[in-house]
Amino acid sequence: MNSPRQVSPELQPWLDRFNRQMADLVAKGFKPTPTNAREGLANLTRALVTDIPDIAWVQDDVIAAHPHDVPVRIYHPEPAQALPVLVFLHGGGHMAGSVTVYDPICRKLALTARHIVVAADYRLAPECPYPAGVTDGYNTVKHLWPVLQARGLKFSERLALAGDSGGGALSASVAHLTQFDAGISIDRQILIYPSLDYTMPWPSIAQNATGYLLERHRIAWYFDHYFPAGTNRHAASPLHMHFGERLPATLVITAEFCPLRDEGQAYVEKLRQAGGEAENWHLDDMIHAFLNLEDLVRETCQAVYARIGRFLNANGD
Repeated sequence: MNSPRQVSPELQPWLDRFNRQMADLVAKGFKPTPTNAREGLANLTRALVTDIPDIAWVQDDVIAAHPHDVPVRIYHPEPAQALPVLVFLHGGGHMAGSVTVYDPICRKLALTARHIVVAADYRLAPECPYPAGVTDGYNTVKHLWPVLQARGLKFSERLALAGDSGGGALSASVAHLTQFDAGISIDRQILIYPSLDYTMPWPSIAQNATGYLLERHRIAWYFDHYFPAGTNRHAASPLHMHFGERLPATLVITAEFCPLRDEGQAYVEKLRQAGGEAENWHLDDMIHAFLNLEDLVRETCQAVYARIGRFLNANGD
């Protein structure tokens, strides 16, 4: 007999309080806006990701690109070593998040994976709707090497992509686009509870519609602010893009109580069917955005960073 689904007891008390607080705010007239979406993610992460490790070399820079330059933050954990590079695209529903909000997460990725992490501060909706974020992610990987060279950094030209939630959508979109650019080679890709199908047809979206931090109505609200009217959301979804032989080896991390669970697992299956290398690591007691709740589930987050490091370095030098 299958055991009943149950959120981690490390998360459930916090989740219960969060749900009560949100219900109270809605009863008092709360309405979502881009400003409170950004503040909410920033405050949540600041409160619950309090371990901020030192990194040997951290600098902000700008990737020159058309039509817009892309601000980036570069983390080199071992400046004396020529390490491979991981471009990270943060989550936030294409509307929230920033390199500042995700700074602790990028530091942990750099240290655990022994990679130079380049975090892109891509443009956000609704001020800069689709495809602005995809364009910025693509330009980051396309024009990255001259920026690292100009800084005099030691690095190897082995490139990986990673992103969580909406950043996972951008990472996957960039990976699919670079299949057709012989000048870009992406070795590996990590998608953390990614959004991969903007049409929202999957059972997990209904099954986990309310009560688990990311809710169905909020996902639809993000998408409605991200896409201009008339956009073909099916064509914009990484799950429905071309699966060719140049897609990178991919690790998809899914959570049982995440509305996006099923599309992440469907992506793994579709990549395998196309002959690609894909792994799904499923966490059966987690919710969406648990990396931003690290102080509540520290051991799980440490295990995730370690798993990402093993995946990135499986064929390392």
